[in-house]
Amino acid sequence: MSRPILTIDLGALAANWRALADIAAPAEAAAVVKADAYGCGLDRVAPALAAAGAKTFFVAQALEGARLRRILGPGPVIYVFNGFMPSDLELFASNDMRPVVSSPSQLKALRSALYAFEAPPKIGVHIESGINRLGFTSEEIDLLRADGAGGCEITLVMSHLAMADEPSAGMNARQRGAFAGRSALLRAAAPGAQLSLAATGGTLLGAPFHFDLVRPGVGLYGGLPFGAAKRVVTLEAPLLQVRRVPAGDTVGYGAAWTARRDSRIGVLPLGYADGFFRTLKGVKTYLRGRPAPLVGRISMDMVTVDLTDHPDVQTGQLLEILGPNQSVDQLAACCGTIGYEVLTALGDRYQRRYIEAD
Repeated sequence: MSRPILTIDLGALAANWRALADIAAPAEAAAVVKADAYGCGLDRVAPALAAAGAKTFFVAQALEGARLRRILGPGPVIYVFNGFMPSDLELFASNDMRPVVSSPSQLKALRSALYAFEAPPKIGVHIESGINRLGFTSEEIDLLRADGAGGCEITLVMSHLAMADEPSAGMNARQRGAFAGRSALLRAAAPGAQLSLAATGGTLLGAPFHFDLVRPGVGLYGGLPFGAAKRVVTLEAPLLQVRRVPAGDTVGYGAAWTARRDSRIGVLPLGYADGFFRTLKGVKTYLRGRPAPLVGRISMDMVTVDLTDHPDVQTGQLLEILGPNQSVDQLAACCGTIGYEVLTALGDRYQRRYIEAD
């Protein structure tokens, strides 16, 4: 075996969804599975979440939604965050997906394509509450109130928090107030729509942020800010070679690391082509729970680790990259990023193993 092993614990994933659903109750807990279920594999993750009880799913792109519909079959609700574009008409018309429209132009384009739908399409509406990305402004909400949805049924009104991972930030309360006020203006145009403001971080802010539906994403996969999450992802890599390096010799590209003592250096088969970022600094791998630090530069397909303090190591042994000793967020901190980026950068060259939910 020369490939790293990526293990996805579907039981832990389901447990994380149930825990967040309990926190959100009586609001509904959906599941965000965009970016191939945060790098964990949509074809295995989505059925596990559906079996756990999730009935509503969110993706970013229409093509992701069409794939999800093939995986889940009829029944579950699928929303597409990026809304409607005319180029995606066939995907929406044939896969029972709901675009979250975020501007009058998107709604106009959808209304111009109603001929392609057998029934009035159900949609979400994204309103701006302070993050200043997608969303209807106050003035555009007034136009929507005046004109109505025009042949579409609004089933969701949503927005997104900018600082939910910082519970004490005053912006959270300001956005909540803006969302509550602006969504209330749409009651006549969307009388039965669910209201949704919170993703994982917002869910943890408490009941005032839950409204009718929460949209947990990264917390399902074991990432912060859900500190109580069970670990979902484990990554291990086998030793390809162990070599002796005399004191004073260098290792890797650019001769960036020099051995200060006679050393034993191991080579692992993963690199930046596998989402193991070249900017990682001070990161460790673990052998039998004991650290083995990375040395030298990370290359496309290989990294080198210092095994001098591991006298009995042999080729083929597995070293932990992600697991009990190092979370996705701890690894992310070593290159100044966040756990989301570590998860979504997981490559397709890993040997994937899934632990089924009970």
